Amino acid sequence: MNPSDHPLAAALQGADLIHDSATLDAAISRMAAEIDRSLDASGAVLLTIMQGGLPFAGQLATRIATPLLFDYVHATRYRGETSGGELHWIRRPKVALTGRTVLLVDDILDEGHTLDAVRAWCLDEGAARVLIAVLCRKPHGRGVSIAADFVGVEVPDRYVFGYGMDYYEQGRNLPAIYALGQ
Repeated sequence: MNPSDHPLAAALQGADLIHDSATLDAAISRMAAEIDRSLDASGAVLLTIMQGGLPFAGQLATRIATPLLFDYVHATRYRGETSGGELHWIRRPKVALTGRTVLLVDDILDEGHTLDAVRAWCLDEGAARVLIAVLCRKPHGRGVSIAADFVGVEVPDRYVFGYGMDYYEQGRNLPAIYALGQ
């Protein structure tokens, strides 16, 4: 995959703005308050799913008052493409999860395969509880049966990018969410 074969500028010209930065900012603040109410004083392990979860996790973490330990997992189905394949583990967390509450943070809940696999791994590692926070949820009937505990916004059943989600490994740093033109 060569990003120059898929220029981001061209994709943005034909894309629809789905959620602007002000909407996302408000959603993240709301989620942080909900998470604080759900976590007990013992805190949690905030486990970012890389790479897409990074921008969202950074914003979310600074708004959560509950004590947090930080780690990350890198597992992907997309590998630079716009459709998912088999799950590929790049890095598993180093923090011990036994007896702890884990807060999985990712950019989107689409079909749920990645989140489901990471959640199962956390439970196998002895996590007492696994909560899932996603910036976006794409409601449709495909994928595995997994629900997020905290959802920022919903997005249409189209290919979306920005705010952590990529378009051929580009655009993760966009401060808004866009959908490819139809």
